[in-house]
Amino acid sequence: MLAAAAAVLLFAAAVLIGRHIEDTDGTLFVGWPPLLAWWGPHWGPGTPAAVLVAVAVVAYAPTLAARLPWRALLATAWATALAWTWSLALVDGWHRGVARRLTTRYEYLQVIDRFHDIPAALATFTDHILIQAPATDHWPAHIAGHPPAATVTFVLLDRIGLRGGGWAGVWCITVGTTAVLAVLVAVRALAGESPARRAAPFLVLVPGAVWMGTSADAYFAAVAAWSVALLALAVTARTPGRARAALFGSGLLFGLTCYLSYGLTLVAVILAGVLLIARDRVRGLLPGVPYALAGLVVVPLVFTLYGFDYWEAYHLLVERYNQGAGGTRPYGYWVWANLACTVLVVGLATVAGLRRTGATLLRRRRDLLTDPSVPEVRLSLLVCAALLALLVADLSGMSKAETERIWLPFALWLLPACAFLPRPRAWLPAQAVVALLVNHLLRTGW
Repeated sequence: MLAAAAAVLLFAAAVLIGRHIEDTDGTLFVGWPPLLAWWGPHWGPGTPAAVLVAVAVVAYAPTLAARLPWRALLATAWATALAWTWSLALVDGWHRGVARRLTTRYEYLQVIDRFHDIPAALATFTDHILIQAPATDHWPAHIAGHPPAATVTFVLLDRIGLRGGGWAGVWCITVGTTAVLAVLVAVRALAGESPARRAAPFLVLVPGAVWMGTSADAYFAAVAAWSVALLALAVTARTPGRARAALFGSGLLFGLTCYLSYGLTLVAVILAGVLLIARDRVRGLLPGVPYALAGLVVVPLVFTLYGFDYWEAYHLLVERYNQGAGGTRPYGYWVWANLACTVLVVGLATVAGLRRTGATLLRRRRDLLTDPSVPEVRLSLLVCAALLALLVADLSGMSKAETERIWLPFALWLLPACAFLPRPRAWLPAQAVVALLVNHLLRTGW
């Protein structure tokens, strides 16, 4: 309770201090600090469904998570995560909550027509990152701020007939919610089935679903999560063939992750955490390293052959970032206010779980070296790896504001900390209340 209370105070301080900064010098560039949102109490067609899903999860999820067969649990978790995310998105209605999200002037669908020749667009992609010359028709913010795999995804959806913001929203929500399954699969592989079952209701009812529907970052989070999950399956595989296949898939998805968002190279920290957890089996994976590397180079090789220079683009992005709001937003505020945003993404239950995670590591610190197979230690290390990745992103200064959606790929891996909570049904309502309040009192945007 003390950790949760401290988190509430942190968020309250971020709101009050942020409001003062924005009112006095206007350097935060957000409507309702620390969130990129605007005050606007409202309700919509998704409201009854969201309340119903929340009540059902609180009432039945802990029991079902404990009793359902594993595969049935995964199917139920995904279906419930879909229902939760869709209902929250539809609180704003179909047009504003889903179809319009990815069509605004900052978003990917704005440039679909400029990718009619994909190889040519990739070859000249870096020419359009900066706001000024050599090209005057610079990319909108989200296109310039990401490697082109993000944009190419939506171009390809358009090419196969899934055109417009509605289909793009369906893609992001459908793919994005599979991240819940990836986290469950990884936790089960690394720390056992019991912690995964205890964490399942919290992953399903994650408050971050407010920003997963509809945001491309939900799609990014799923790709990154499956990269980690496949590595977890590789290090625990019973046969060399399965290990090699999982390593190839993990490398392939991590390569794609890096070409969806520059900042998600930090997923490597979580991957390293997986290897640390299963260090007693890493030597057995050495014959599979070529398969991991073969998967890893696929996406970078394709984009490089088409003329996209990743490192040049990244350095230009840093310059573009400083040309816009990122260069004005005060680091001294956002370096801690970003963490306040994360409280809303993961919920108070996760904050309490993180406190217990730290206590577990202190209590079992001798097992870190002597017995790496202890499930509690393994789960704690996985959560701490995600927390470390998030903190590095925070300290980098390239994540000032909008982290409620940008950090989804890291934040989802903090939710397994809820497995340490002794009374899950007592904490689940807090998760639901956070999401419902944010979605009904604020109008989020990006």
